[in-house]
Amino acid sequence: MENKEEVRAAIKKGDALFGTIDTWLIWNLTGGVNGGIHVTDVSNASRTMLMNLQTLDWDKATLKTLGIPAEILPKIVSNAEVIGKIAKGWPLFGVPIAGCLGDQHAAMVGQACRRGEAKCTYGTGAFILLNTGTAPVKSTHGLLTTLAFKLGPKAQTNYALEGSIAIAGAAVQWLRDSLGIISSASEIESLASKVDCTGGVYFVPAFNGLFAPWWRDDARGICIGITRFTSKSHIARAVLESMCFQVKDVLDSMHKDAGEKGEVKNEKEEFLLRVDGGATVNNLLMQIQADLLGSSVVRPADIETTALGAAYAAGIAVGVWKEEELFASGQIIKTASIFSPKSSVEWRKKKVDSWCKAVERTFGLADLEM
Repeated sequence: MENKEEVRAAIKKGDALFGTIDTWLIWNLTGGVNGGIHVTDVSNASRTMLMNLQTLDWDKATLKTLGIPAEILPKIVSNAEVIGKIAKGWPLFGVPIAGCLGDQHAAMVGQACRRGEAKCTYGTGAFILLNTGTAPVKSTHGLLTTLAFKLGPKAQTNYALEGSIAIAGAAVQWLRDSLGIISSASEIESLASKVDCTGGVYFVPAFNGLFAPWWRDDARGICIGITRFTSKSHIARAVLESMCFQVKDVLDSMHKDAGEKGEVKNEKEEFLLRVDGGATVNNLLMQIQADLLGSSVVRPADIETTALGAAYAAGIAVGVWKEEELFASGQIIKTASIFSPKSSVEWRKKKVDSWCKAVERTFGLADLEM
């Protein structure tokens, strides 16, 4: 709008629409210029920072401040309702489009995360969300308050606290592509398993700063504690530990924000972390995560929970199942692999203290001379 005359002219003429990627897909699938439906769902709308989390509508004050005309924005719908049908010219003509969620929100539904339950998706980055129930919780510990899901026009809205980690699986790619320590990502588990500890090595992958809960753009990556004893296996294990430490940092902040009432524990008084994403096939990574958290990690039989969540939402919309059935079944836990902690409280405290020292060493390194 500010830099392209064509965009300004099209808006003035009423010939321009704005939306997120789901908006573009649905518009095209339902006819495009021939009557396509212009919508977005609540979870994707929240990502624009233009939606009011309370009203679930575009925030008029924000639009006015930014000079964005409301008429170019899509209608906001729930995550589970029949939005429209696929138009002629596409495969699956006439099939209803009924489930639409953002990536991490869909994973929450796929993991059936109720109030007080959290999930972490491990990909190139890592994304942790804790369902805080029907009221948004404001974070004072570096997290984002966001919408979790709304599974129907009349369904209750669920909110979440979210923490994003910039570098998780991407650190493994770095070992492979930049250092050549491994030739494929799957090799890191066997390499790291050759040692039972990192030998005092700590790796902080602050390649472009640190995200939640630190928020330090002046941080840069470090690998410290190296001695002549250090091997490739120690470094590989330190990389896996770095992913788990970062997840623990975010979860600790979530527990502080949500409080004791904000988390659900099992009969053993454990807070269970649900996990998904490509990196969770690494059993060593999952065990390290459980050891550092001091609580169990639950990996579902199907780790592609994002696609599953979108399918669940569509099924709710067309009456295949009800929301309460989905969340009450407990099927996710029944069929899951559970990694229980084997570490002592004392070991965990020493490791976390050392990690925090390493993180602090990354601050202020962005201005190092090339």
